[in-house]
Amino acid sequence: MNETLKRSISGAIYIVLLIASILYSTESFFILFGVFLIIAVYEFCELVHLHKIFPIFIAALSYGSIAYLSINKIRLSNNFDLTLLLATLVISIKCIIFLFSEKKEKIDAVSKYVFLIGYIILPFIILTKIPFGIKGYNPKIIIGIFILIWTNDTFAYIVGKSIGKHKLFERISPKKTIEGFLGGIIFAIIASFLISKYYIEGGKVAQNIWIGFAVIVGIFGTIGDLIESKFKRIAGVKDSGKIMPGHGGILDRLDSVIFVAPFIFLFYQILNYVTFS
Repeated sequence: MNETLKRSISGAIYIVLLIASILYSTESFFILFGVFLIIAVYEFCELVHLHKIFPIFIAALSYGSIAYLSINKIRLSNNFDLTLLLATLVISIKCIIFLFSEKKEKIDAVSKYVFLIGYIILPFIILTKIPFGIKGYNPKIIIGIFILIWTNDTFAYIVGKSIGKHKLFERISPKKTIEGFLGGIIFAIIASFLISKYYIEGGKVAQNIWIGFAVIVGIFGTIGDLIESKFKRIAGVKDSGKIMPGHGGILDRLDSVIFVAPFIFLFYQILNYVTFS
């Protein structure tokens, strides 16, 4: 089969499955992302050479517990959410330091588990908290975030391919350019305006919030993609897996959104604090 056709078909199946599961019900949303999490943990363990059984057990237990509580509308305290967020952000900073480190990386056993928890498992849990607002589950929020991710990725590639001349981070990702990076953010902001005006329909306040989301997605989505690229470069592989023909693995598809999730959630918390303080 032609490679472009194969890539188009697998990409279309992924998008339809993702949107259908998010829209159908809370349960289908949690099930799909639970499956994604298990596959992502498996792929990450392959990349960093970790035994898989214990990490998969920990991921399934922690994610399953949060999913059960959310589906049954059992709310945990805000302190739990903030502790979860803080732990994830600390490890996100460790990931950024790891990305910019120029020394030849050999990841020690402790760091492998720290990255597993803070780069994979906790961001997936935080991601599932994003569509839950005051009025309960709102699938439009998470779909809107994915639209911003896809817009940023697509136009970063198009702009970079068309006019990109200055390398963004050649040591890790030779094809990424500064022009592509900026183009991705600009088009994500345009998409955020359209989402807030025609999809979310929340007025001027919603427009400003979604512009904030777009900037976060553009910056931290790119960083998340680069971090995964560094893990792959150390492992000496092109893709994290082969589950999606033409696209690679689940981590290759979700690296941006899982790294973005805690920063979107942090933005949520800041907005709530400003609004209600």
